[in-house]
Amino acid sequence: MLAKPRPLDRVGGVEAGVAAEAAGLDALLGHLKPIEIIERSAHEFRGAVAAVSSFGADSAVLLHMISEIDRSLPVIFLDTGKHFEETLGYRDALVADFGLTDIRVIKPEEAALDRVDPTGRLHETNTDACCNVRKVEPLARGVEPFRAWFTGRKRFQASTRAALPVFEAVGSRIRINPLAHWTTTDQADYMRAHALRENPLVAYGYLSIGCFPCTQPVQPGEDARSGRWAGHAKVECGIHLSGLEKSLTDASL
Repeated sequence: MLAKPRPLDRVGGVEAGVAAEAAGLDALLGHLKPIEIIERSAHEFRGAVAAVSSFGADSAVLLHMISEIDRSLPVIFLDTGKHFEETLGYRDALVADFGLTDIRVIKPEEAALDRVDPTGRLHETNTDACCNVRKVEPLARGVEPFRAWFTGRKRFQASTRAALPVFEAVGSRIRINPLAHWTTTDQADYMRAHALRENPLVAYGYLSIGCFPCTQPVQPGEDARSGRWAGHAKVECGIHLSGLEKSLTDASL
């Protein structure tokens, strides 16, 4: 069992302790193979760790590894109400393929949608506000019961992820990115080796898949996330940025 920091009373102290814990875990485990990182982390945070998955272009690898370790590990899916039908079908197919038994579908609060996006067209005028109500706040609710969660993020996906650590603190919780150092070749090799199902949208050039109004195929030579919010100075929805930490704080998590 890895050492844990002593409980601290003040919120600031707790967050400092978690930041130190994340740095320690990154130094100790960050160099391991992804499946080893998942296995060690699942043991370290036993009963208090989940995975967050978009069931997008790269999701099968992380979910397959998790199923090899623990098929009952909770998997959080944010149903924004704006997903491609192909994404929802892919979600159900992968769950069946891997025998995952605890899929937690988190949706935006209806009252919040009625207040800030009554027409469902907020994405046309304010993409940040749309992501906040459909992704950031729901994820804060989704991870509330846990001390840590896994993501499938990788450094190669965008310049904003180039220095992505394997373990990072988000307020009083730890986010784990087991595939951070993987390349496109690593990803493709694993998919082939395990004959994993591919999101059908990938065949049409969608290399990063979010909500359908704000996602388009990637153009040749562009990074994998260039098709997200094309034409906007936006590369992340907010669940991986400081907005989530603020939402966690606001929700008193």
